[in-house]
Amino acid sequence: MEQRFVAKNALPLKDSFTTRWQAPSNIALVKYWGKTTPQLPKNASLSFTLSNAVTQTQVEFAPLENPSKSVSFTILFEGEKKPSFRPKLETFFANILPYQPFLTHYQLAITSHNTFPHSSGIASSASSMAALAACLVDLEAQLSSLTEEDKINKISFLARLGSGSACRSTQGPMMAWGTHTAIANASDLWAVPVSDIHPVFTDYCDTILLIDKGQKKVSSTLGHKLMHQHPYAEQRFAKANAHLSELLPILQQGNLEVFISIVEKEALHLHAMMMTSDPYFILMQPNTLSVINNIWAFRKETSIPVCFTLDAGANVHVLYPNEFDAQLKQFIEGELLQYCENRQCVHDKVGTGIKKY
Repeated sequence: MEQRFVAKNALPLKDSFTTRWQAPSNIALVKYWGKTTPQLPKNASLSFTLSNAVTQTQVEFAPLENPSKSVSFTILFEGEKKPSFRPKLETFFANILPYQPFLTHYQLAITSHNTFPHSSGIASSASSMAALAACLVDLEAQLSSLTEEDKINKISFLARLGSGSACRSTQGPMMAWGTHTAIANASDLWAVPVSDIHPVFTDYCDTILLIDKGQKKVSSTLGHKLMHQHPYAEQRFAKANAHLSELLPILQQGNLEVFISIVEKEALHLHAMMMTSDPYFILMQPNTLSVINNIWAFRKETSIPVCFTLDAGANVHVLYPNEFDAQLKQFIEGELLQYCENRQCVHDKVGTGIKKY
């Protein structure tokens, strides 16, 4: 247990308190795949924080006459009750209760919605858990003194206990999570901003192509577990950390050619681990491969520095500098949307993290 994150002198409020926070999704450039309990990464990861794909969450904390043994809550998502959300939230609250024991003194009414299609393959667990954690820490800040640094670190710390990658959604434009020799203040417990990056990366664009909006055949949770006995796990963890070491000076220099090479290799390595697990599985779809091949052909023909990355799913994140926005949107509209469900995509770019709204 991390004593530094245990709430101190947090006496419950007598009146209700309502707060609203939004948090973005993020897209990993160096992938985290494989973890230990509780939600600790086997290798360091690096991500772009997004801007438009956000979860907006309101929590009303109503004081209870008698505290309960666990956290009492209701959940409305986009105006509807979501019983399917309860088990994950119950686990989350059980995990964080040692750090925020005052929560048992409240009835929590959680209402939430996404600015992007739910179950669209965009990492909504990251944005939703980061937004919820921000609301919880905002209440704690009313009950006890917290510095701004303490608040942002605790939000990241709590969000991680709900969804590992959620800890990277708190700040931007680029975040690192996991101890690493090249990042002095990096931690397995929360994510930290990566500073001193070239201006080209501060407004980078990410168009998310919605190839398959259905539920994944294999969940990320199960995929992470399969790394425990994976024959190439240790090599993968070492390679991811090596890629992060290679990428850090590239991010300072703005060398897009090497950036593209590392980012695309990371995406393919992630899916290679899935295909060599036991049991093995494939989350890419035929249209995923068609998009990748079209991106490679377009880059070769035009010399425009566009690349792809993938999460643990079929959808493709198309990454490119903002100066090429017009050319890429024309290419996406003319060549890539045909591979998407209902020709759907989400145009996004790098952002700065959580904020109150």
